[in-house]
Amino acid sequence: MPSVMVFSGKLPHVDMTPVISARLTRYAELLKLWQPKINLVGPKTMSELWTRHFLDSAQLVPLLTGAARICDLGSGAGFPGLVIAIFTGIEVHLIESDQRKAVFLREVSRETSARAIVHASRAEEVAPVGADIVTARALAPLAQLLQLSYRHLRPGGRALFLKGADWQGEVEAAHQAGWKFHVKHFPSTTAPDAAILELTEIVPPILHS
Repeated sequence: MPSVMVFSGKLPHVDMTPVISARLTRYAELLKLWQPKINLVGPKTMSELWTRHFLDSAQLVPLLTGAARICDLGSGAGFPGLVIAIFTGIEVHLIESDQRKAVFLREVSRETSARAIVHASRAEEVAPVGADIVTARALAPLAQLLQLSYRHLRPGGRALFLKGADWQGEVEAAHQAGWKFHVKHFPSTTAPDAAILELTEIVPPILHS
């Protein structure tokens, strides 16, 4: 198992204070400890933990202006939701149906003093969160993400999704499925073909058909 690496300095557009660095280092230690038990991330990505997972998640931080409550779907090992909570101090609801991963998320939240509330259930079964922003990473195609997200967004809320190379195809498929939304895309700093999608003015098919 690779040793835990410590990233120092500045993330792009995001200042990482000594306190945040220490909390992320503790996060990395816990992830290394739990990884053999429940396979939280792809084993080959452990050596790239700070860039592949922490940095990738932190890209969303500059886009969170005005948010007081965030809902992260399919949190898994905590990317991006738990990283966001550590960086910002914003209340983040982490929805993760895998009970073992939910226990891990609670442990990291406690150890890092993150303002995270863990829901050990499926997104469809959790009471609406009323979030200003819903986030997700590597969870589902965009049309399905919108279906899961809409009930957890407050009116006028936004969605921020980390997407891979086929993000344009997913946007088109979501429109064809009847979803209406405005979308901005931002290039990923960690993967050349990936993008961050910011969706606003989201309207589900049933409300305009």
